[in-house]
Amino acid sequence: MAITVLAFDFGTKSIGCAVGQSITGTAQALPAFKAQDGIPDWLKIEKCLKDWQPDIVVVGLPLNMDGTEQKLTLRARKFANRLNGRFGVKVELQDERLTTTQARDEIFQRGGYRALEKGKVDGISACLILESWFENRDCEE
Repeated sequence: MAITVLAFDFGTKSIGCAVGQSITGTAQALPAFKAQDGIPDWLKIEKCLKDWQPDIVVVGLPLNMDGTEQKLTLRARKFANRLNGRFGVKVELQDERLTTTQARDEIFQRGGYRALEKGKVDGISACLILESWFENRDCEE
């Protein structure tokens, strides 16, 4: 059965967003949400959830390269908990090591330095988080 999934790349100034379908296992970037010290406009998040009606929401979990947690890890967990608490959506966390670097590389290959807008990087990071979630999910089923 096909499921719709929204993914968020949490950041303190910008939160990337992507949507994907389990059938294709691919994601498309949506506009990033501006955030004030990690707090988004919850009404815009709610509208996004209502528009896409995801079966599950995936939040990228920023970890250090050795797998240990950092300050942002706790904030991303808190964001995930708030999504679940406010909107009742099922939320899963996905290791996001290297997604921002990968996203920058991908954008740079397509359009050079001028293409490296923060919102685009966050959106592609969210896509990579979602696609890696789909890949890991295939292994578990």
